[in-house]
Amino acid sequence: MNTAKTPIPARQKGFNRAEIVDANFTDFVAHWHGEARAAPREDAPVLPGSACTARDFRELLESQLISRHLDLMARVLRVQNKVFYTIGSSGHEGNAMVARLTRYTDPAFLHYRSGAFMAERFRKLPGMDPVVDSALSFAASKEDPASGGRHKVWGSKPLWVLPQTSTIASHLPKALGTAIAIEQAQRIGHELPIPNDSIVICSFGDASSNHATAQTAFNAAGWTAYQRLPAPVLFVCEDNGIGISVKTPSGWIANNFSGRRDLDYFFADGLDLAAGYAQVQRAIDHCRSTRRPTFLHLKTARLTGHAGTDFEIEWRSFEELMALEAGDPLLRSATIALESGLYAQQALLDEYEAIRKRCFAAADAADHRPKLTTLEEVVAPLAPYTPNAVKAEAERADYAAARSEVFGGQDRLPEKLPPRHLALVINSALHDLMAKYPESLLFGEDVAQKGGVYTVSKGLYKAFKGARVFNTLLDETTILGLAQGYANMGMLPIPEIQYLAYLHNALDQIRGEACSLQFFSNNQYRNPLLVRIASLGYQRGFGGHFHNDNSIAALRDIPGLVVGCPSRGDDAASMLRTLAALCKVDGRVCAFLEPIALYMTKDLYAHGDGAWQFAYPAPGAAMPLGEGRVYNAKANDLVVFTFGNGVPMALRAARAIEQQHKWKVRVVDLRWLVPLNDRFIVQQARGAKRVIVLDEGRKSAGVGEGIITALVEGGLGATPLARVVGVDTYTPLAGAALLVLPGEADIVAAADRLA
Repeated sequence: MNTAKTPIPARQKGFNRAEIVDANFTDFVAHWHGEARAAPREDAPVLPGSACTARDFRELLESQLISRHLDLMARVLRVQNKVFYTIGSSGHEGNAMVARLTRYTDPAFLHYRSGAFMAERFRKLPGMDPVVDSALSFAASKEDPASGGRHKVWGSKPLWVLPQTSTIASHLPKALGTAIAIEQAQRIGHELPIPNDSIVICSFGDASSNHATAQTAFNAAGWTAYQRLPAPVLFVCEDNGIGISVKTPSGWIANNFSGRRDLDYFFADGLDLAAGYAQVQRAIDHCRSTRRPTFLHLKTARLTGHAGTDFEIEWRSFEELMALEAGDPLLRSATIALESGLYAQQALLDEYEAIRKRCFAAADAADHRPKLTTLEEVVAPLAPYTPNAVKAEAERADYAAARSEVFGGQDRLPEKLPPRHLALVINSALHDLMAKYPESLLFGEDVAQKGGVYTVSKGLYKAFKGARVFNTLLDETTILGLAQGYANMGMLPIPEIQYLAYLHNALDQIRGEACSLQFFSNNQYRNPLLVRIASLGYQRGFGGHFHNDNSIAALRDIPGLVVGCPSRGDDAASMLRTLAALCKVDGRVCAFLEPIALYMTKDLYAHGDGAWQFAYPAPGAAMPLGEGRVYNAKANDLVVFTFGNGVPMALRAARAIEQQHKWKVRVVDLRWLVPLNDRFIVQQARGAKRVIVLDEGRKSAGVGEGIITALVEGGLGATPLARVVGVDTYTPLAGAALLVLPGEADIVAAADRLA
């Protein structure tokens, strides 16, 4: 039956379309004059020829009504300041079919219009109440089981719904990554936290499908399937034909996605439970059986506007709104309920009103539940850190047999080799980590057979084979999406980003997705990553902006991220152990900045002195988070704070300063850039006669501002200070690069000014 042709009582024009949609349902049911059949058995089709049984329909209808009344409740109580979220699911209630036909152990990354999906998935486990949980979330109560009151998210730890904020399409890469991880885990013998035949559900809107991040995920899914690698992800495009106020061209989704060879397309009518059920089932069965990426085009509608502040009557015609509201999927569900004989009119109206009362009662109760009231409560799950447990894990060395096998015998262990430069020591440290953690994976562009652009990962592919060390397609967003997927499935991903400049193409995967997960799930979900990034400037011979990027501030702005930057090999090895321990123990997201210009550096003061090569630290040695390294600790005439390339540069400049001014110079290598150890910085500067902050970042956005702020807030603002920093420009090619990056002469000149 086409409900769009059913007469709907005319409504006066007004702003509150939610009230009109609400009244439409009750009027429609009260004035229905169709012919009812004899009610079917619970296991019989709800209507002849439907794959949806009467039992299926009853429960799906209840989920739809719960979703609708949560929306209506939110619109009413928002103006009373009792609810803080009004992006609703009205018109998308058909996504309840996806929840019913999948398992609660199928990880789900959901579109924000997923109220009915969540209501239906709550049936999968006993003792759970979607109305109460949703009301707590709407009210921003700290008892909200999804986020602890930090945001209105659709999420549930026991139901495997990983929480999403109001993202556009940034969750698609990690959903694909999780699907790939399900299969990858089995190849490396890693025990999954979910059944081996699970699939991943990822829903989004039609407008979001055009986003670059979404296109990245679709391309990577096709790229994976083209190589016949399993990727059981069900992309659910909930097509309501509009994005806020911009209409999607008619037929665009089908035209754009139905012909893709390696993204299998299915259509389902999400407005009609009786017709759409079998269509949804076919897509899910296909995805689970073939393990191929599958695109489910689910027809939906958007009722009541984008959110509570979107008054559609101001920009859409009254006739258009009336036609849209006549196609309300709940009117079609009401028709099925009455026509099938499952409900009498009054019984259906009674259930509708009973669920309304249930939602408002839950909202009223939630309004009286505790809220987040202290800063400590708000930030508690953002960056968990248990120092003693991290230290114990970082220093754990109970894998001697695995080490011996990986390195080719006791005599070839790296700590028995002579001092070596940074790249070789990092290489040994990576071998060590992968021996220690059999669930670890190292991947990125060129990291496998080639061993990386700078050979830092050389030999890892041979040692650990292609299931654990592998190349990816050339796309940083996909690399970081894969990493989150592997982490979601309990593995330890070590992705490589080939250059720091390339990270900026994909930074939202760290900022908006990876680092936010613990915060928005109240530390119930974690996706620990150890991201290696070839970084910073001073690279000779192969330079220019993209290979000499010193933009560190973009990383320092990400809440919860840990950033370490070694300047020498032994520090790199001990830092990597701590970063891996932070991942394993506290679920942290970590970035390891590897200074390209120091990879092969052997000498410090003169050619052939070998003073910048260091012995490999044996297992059991690890660098505590926040601990710096101090050169000439008792010198107080001048203290130079720096990191990365700045450390050997400052040590060379210190010699010239000592000769010229007869000062004793202390050089402080911060090593940890996020979070900065303010206490350590103040401790090192206290008693100093002068301070230089050497920052190879840019003047307007680097690390130096944080150092100086720590000094001022620590009461040392009166200490004579100079800053040596990069220029606010992109880095040019060849020798011109040294005009915009700080150098030894600049440090000496700063000391002259302080003199």
